Formats: sequence, C-alpha cells, structure tokens
Amino acid sequence: MEIRFVYMTAENMDEASQIARTLVQRRLAACVNIIDGMRSVYEWKGTLQEEREVVMIAKTRADCLPDLVEAVKGMHSYDCPCIVGLDVLDGNNAFLDWIRAQVGPASVADNEWHAKQD
Repeated sequence: MEIRFVYMTAENMDEASQIARTLVQRRLAACVNIIDGMRSVYEWKGTLQEEREVVMIAKTRADCLPDLVEAVKGMHSYDCPCIVGLDVLDGNNAFLDWIRAQVGPASVADNEWHAKQD
C-alpha cells in the first residue's frame, strides 16, 4: 500500500482542527500536522489576495486519498480548497507501517503492527 502525505490549507485553526480530528477519527489519516501562521499570496477572481492560513499535512494511504479529499471538501469553507497528495518514496519503515495500520478499517494489519510493538 502506497503512502501519501496530503498538503492542505485552512482558513483558521478551528477549521483545521475540525478537519484533522474528523480525518483521524474516520481513519482516513493516521495523523494530521497543523501548522499555524502561514501567509499566502495569490490571485483569486482577478484580485491579489494576501491572507493568513493554516497548513495541514495528513499521512494516509493512496487507496484512501479519494475519500479523504471528498471528506475535506465537505467540511471546508473554501470554494476551491488546496488538497494535494504527495508520494512518499522512502522513510522509516516502522513509521510507514504504522500509517498503513492506522488508515482504513481496523484490520489484521493494525493488530499485527500493534503486536510487533509490544
């Protein structure tokens, strides 16, 4: 199962926290990092904008990405939210296995991962 990091932005901390908690509770993400205080400069509908935003980075599996995108779109205040999946090519195998075990329905893989940690 391929791993994806999902880069997203939100209007404020309340929105980011709600999205993050929902994604983890629904097992669409193993973890979501929330980084406050970002400034974004962009053009929207012909006008230059400069706004404060919150960055979120979710860790998930590739097969769960479509459901994650739909869930975020349904909770998000933006008309066109930034939600992009980035391939994870390598890393700490134990951490990548943890993501695989945490995302999706509770499974044998989840139980096996936790058993290995004991």
